[in-house]
Amino acid sequence: MSVFKYTQNCQYGLARRPSRDLSRLAAQKMPMLLRQQEFSLGDVNKVFASEWLSDNQVIIGTKCNSLMVLDLSTNQTFQIPLLKSDDNEAASDRRCGGIHSIAVNPSRMLLATGGDDPSTVAVYKLPTFDPVCLGNKCHDDWIFSMEWLDDQFLVTGSRDNTMALWSVKEDMYRDIETRHNLLPEYRKTTALTKKQCNAGEKVRSLAYNDRTQEIAALSTNGYIHMWDAHRFTQKFTVPLPYCRENVCLTISNDLSVYAVGSQSHVSFLDSRSLKSVGSIYTKEEGSGVRSLSFNEEIATIGTGAGSLMFFDIRAARFLEFECCTGEHCILKSGKGFLLRDNIYNEYFAEQHDYPNSVYTHCYDSSKTKLFAAGGPLSSGLHGNYAAIWH
Repeated sequence: MSVFKYTQNCQYGLARRPSRDLSRLAAQKMPMLLRQQEFSLGDVNKVFASEWLSDNQVIIGTKCNSLMVLDLSTNQTFQIPLLKSDDNEAASDRRCGGIHSIAVNPSRMLLATGGDDPSTVAVYKLPTFDPVCLGNKCHDDWIFSMEWLDDQFLVTGSRDNTMALWSVKEDMYRDIETRHNLLPEYRKTTALTKKQCNAGEKVRSLAYNDRTQEIAALSTNGYIHMWDAHRFTQKFTVPLPYCRENVCLTISNDLSVYAVGSQSHVSFLDSRSLKSVGSIYTKEEGSGVRSLSFNEEIATIGTGAGSLMFFDIRAARFLEFECCTGEHCILKSGKGFLLRDNIYNEYFAEQHDYPNSVYTHCYDSSKTKLFAAGGPLSSGLHGNYAAIWH
């Protein structure tokens, strides 16, 4: 089967599982063929998190604490009600933190994200979004990242430099669709355990290695920490090659490699020892690497300057356009939406070009469509950007 036929079948949902060689070749060739289609999100502020729900639906979380489902076929958005905690006064103080993480469990039956208070964990049943439970009375600051270990256990990492382990048992949602309550009901639950991340500052991102049963935690002070998932204990800590603005972390289980994004570099670490196996310079000094993912042996890099770059791990080079020798394949974010309010007019109006940072991106199950979203890099600017590359 040719790469063209395979990608065409993937888009129609007809593709059988391809050979490994064909998957690798498709991952290498696909970025050069992608074209951008932007979507309107109204006036929400900065998309921080995203996850594919189906071939035509993506769920997003924003800085202004909105949880929305975007239908790509109709360009409509649907607001998902956030789960509220009992401590409304504390929640109002933290609400400006927004939703930084969305995670779907392996069976794709449950979705975890932030609640109305960004320091809480909200769990919904898919595909109906019936509320299952709200995890509260744990973290004292925003939750930056969350990862499912399996269908029941969830780990969260917070700005308060703690990590927590949660359990969502099947009896919490088994009969949820047969309930006939006029108002949605959900349980309030607490964490099984919460622990400090030693030598850390703020837990910014998590990645789970299901082969070694280990959790990697990235902290903003330039360290990566390895945790035993079974015992939920910290094993060791390693300083990173680049210590400024470490905000994103991902893993390739196939390559046994972690990727860490910093101010202007992506560092690759052996997933067993956390020893550095290389790093790349993004050539966008100061804007920072904001999102990372792997597609086979290709690392996809979203930057604060609105770029999507593609780095071949095995070949140790950026992908290049075949028609232009030496020209890296770089996709640029579109115009998006920018609110020209009083702050914009007073401090930013003289500069006309504000690229949209790619704070989040994710591939669909076929690996033929790439969703990218974000907004302006400056904290003083209000705006958003969302697009599908296909």
